[in-house]
Formats: sequence, structure tokens, C-alpha cells
Amino acid sequence: MVSARSSDAAAPLPGDLFSVAGKIAIVTGGSRGIGAMIAAGLVRAGCRVYITARKKDACDAKAAELTELAEPGPGGCVSVPLDLAAPGGVDDLVRVISEHEEQLHILVNNAGATWGAPLEEYPLEAFDKVWNINVRALFALTVRCLPLLRAAATADDPARVINIGSIDGLGVPALESYAYSTTKAGVHMLTRHLASRLAGDSITVNAIAPGPFDSKMMAFALDDPQTRAAIAANVPLGRIGEPDDMAGAAIYLASRAGRYLTGAVIPVDGGLSTIRR
Repeated sequence: MVSARSSDAAAPLPGDLFSVAGKIAIVTGGSRGIGAMIAAGLVRAGCRVYITARKKDACDAKAAELTELAEPGPGGCVSVPLDLAAPGGVDDLVRVISEHEEQLHILVNNAGATWGAPLEEYPLEAFDKVWNINVRALFALTVRCLPLLRAAATADDPARVINIGSIDGLGVPALESYAYSTTKAGVHMLTRHLASRLAGDSITVNAIAPGPFDSKMMAFALDDPQTRAAIAANVPLGRIGEPDDMAGAAIYLASRAGRYLTGAVIPVDGGLSTIRR
């Protein structure tokens, strides 16, 4: 259910290097996994966060849960259940946001999909589905949100676009997820291309490339204790990523601390990408 009140962002004090209090954010795919981790971090930090998900019940439940984390004030979490890859999905989201907000400070493009199958059985339709969700919808939403992002952007405090890529887009993964790794590499290049184009509008565009975190995509491996332990043992820092690791990276990019960074792809993977071949 959508219910929000528009307000200007509170200007951070010069000493509040990592403050995002009072900012308006969208996190796509925010009902679970990495999206929920980022949304929770932003809500706790004082943002009003709109989350999307295809399943209404899950989206509404997560928004209610995250709103309980908010300090008294205009922050909290708002559920906008829809499918961004469906016809009209992007327009529907932008219409809802525009009805309640005059500006958007942070856009987190997190919604994604994967598909695994042996090489000679890998269906071509996998590329269409994964491309439409991971790249096409990301691009379309970013472009449609530009008026709201420009309304929030200043030279001193740019608006922020944060794309969620993957270390599978930085190196060849062990799994046969050909469309996923290809599209995540595409997300990284699109991030750099958009960063170059939008810098003049005081909009930064960066990507986070997660390693192993608890999510639906990783559940097949991380839900098994032995496989989980083996994956953690292969990570230089010796563990699976935790929610604060992901939330911290997003808050850095969205805060004053990250305002001079654009076009970067930041691995948040415990060092795993440094040893991948």
C-alpha cells in the first residue's frame, strides 16, 4: 500500500559525512536479499525508501517491517508492488513516485534474475528474460527517473544512481550462468557510460558488485551448511557477506562521503574477486 508525504531533504551538516537523513530513495527488488539489506540500511539512516517487488504480499510485509526500524519523522518504507520488466512496469513506478515526491535523491537498481543450465542445453530465451530484467529495465527506469533525480541534484550534493552488478560480471564464474554473467558485465559498462553522460547534471552513477550474500539467487548453495562453509573458506576474509556490509557500501555511495565518486564498480565480496581466474 502506498502512503507517503513529500518533504525536502534535510541538508546534512558539514560534519555528517555519512548522513543520508531526509533523502528519498527507490530500491528495486527490495523485498528480500541484497535489495532488502540496502533498503533496511537506508531506512535506519533516516531515508524514506520506496521498494518494489513482483509479489504484493512480500513487498507489503517487508515495507511494514522496515518502517518499524525508522526513527520518528518522515522516513520509513513504502511498498510499490509491480514487475518492472512487464509492459508499463517502469511507467507505473515513476507515476507512483511522482504522485508523492517532487524529487528523488537515490535510485538503487537492484532487481535482477539469473538462469543456469549446461552449455549445450542453455536456452536462448534465458538471454531475453535475464537481459530484460537485469539491463533493459534498469536503463529504462534510470532514464524515466531523470527529471526527479535532476530536481534533487546539486553540485554540492549530487543525486545518486547505484546499480547492483556482480563479481560474476568481473570474472568468469564457476556456474553455468551465461546470461547472468553477461548481463552483469553489461550493467558495469552501462554504469560507466551513464556516469559519463550524467556527470554534467550532478548525478553520480556507480555500481556495487556483490560476492556471496544470502539471497534467493545464492540459496541453492548457501542453504546447505557444507556448501556454505566451502564458499566461505574460499573468500579471503573467510565469511559470507552480511547485511551491514551491503548497506554500508550503499550508504557510502549515497552520502557526502561518496559525492566525488562516479563511474566506479566496487566489489563487495570479501576479496573473492582478487583470486578469481
